[in-house]
Amino acid sequence: MLAVEALGQLYADKFGLSVICLRIGSFEPIPTEPRHLATWLSPRDAVGYIRAALAAPSSTRFVTVYAVSANTRRFWKLPDVTELAYVPVDNAEVHAADIPGDLPGSPTAAQSGPCAEPEFTLKDLRP
Repeated sequence: MLAVEALGQLYADKFGLSVICLRIGSFEPIPTEPRHLATWLSPRDAVGYIRAALAAPSSTRFVTVYAVSANTRRFWKLPDVTELAYVPVDNAEVHAADIPGDLPGSPTAAQSGPCAEPEFTLKDLRP
């Protein structure tokens, strides 16, 4: 992901292209696990972000934003409307009662959940 963003920055700087990078949260019809209470991106908000990115003024050279719904428990910062003219409307909290378990404790933990933990991969690397 960062390599593509760096390439976008290069093209924006070198060739004057308008590049908008959307860091997509947990894109699901509804949140289904505790982590989604923070990272969920609803289909409606995904369309809103994509439309805003496509309609951004050509004077926008380069911007990277988190595309995530207006979740009460989010730990990613929503983009400023001066960066991307979209304000998300959905909130995973309306589904919280249907999701078993607790939200992961720290926003500084691995962003992709348990599959980013060393133990997840190491078990497959052992003989």
